[in-house]
Amino acid sequence: MNKTYLKLTFFFAFLLQSFFVNAQEEVTTAVCDKYMNPPFVSDGQQYRALINAEEVAEFRATFYGGSIYRITACSGSQEGQLIFAIYDRERNELFSNRGYNNAPYWDFKFNSTVDCIIEAYLAPTAPPSGFAILQIGFSK
Repeated sequence: MNKTYLKLTFFFAFLLQSFFVNAQEEVTTAVCDKYMNPPFVSDGQQYRALINAEEVAEFRATFYGGSIYRITACSGSQEGQLIFAIYDRERNELFSNRGYNNAPYWDFKFNSTVDCIIEAYLAPTAPPSGFAILQIGFSK
């Protein structure tokens, strides 16, 4: 009887945790979605990671010369909780939203194709953990 009770407790705890994780991810995605609007179209991918306050999520992307892009970056239900920076392959910083009040999006264009590293981490005022969600879109 005790083993069955224990197994059921773990099962329901797992289900409850999954529900809250999915709910948090949906709320964060909705915040990013409101910035991915015409003339920008998402590349169809979501770059996401569950991070703690001291962790940095790293993503890689290739941006083609001559195209206009928008990157959105969100965590939680409020803007400004995620800081992101874009680097070239040699780790030269190309952009960071730190100097722009942790703005949730940035529009940019490269003259030539560039392979980039995108780092994202939680702002000091953000909750101690959460999803980092980035979306990349391009202008039609």
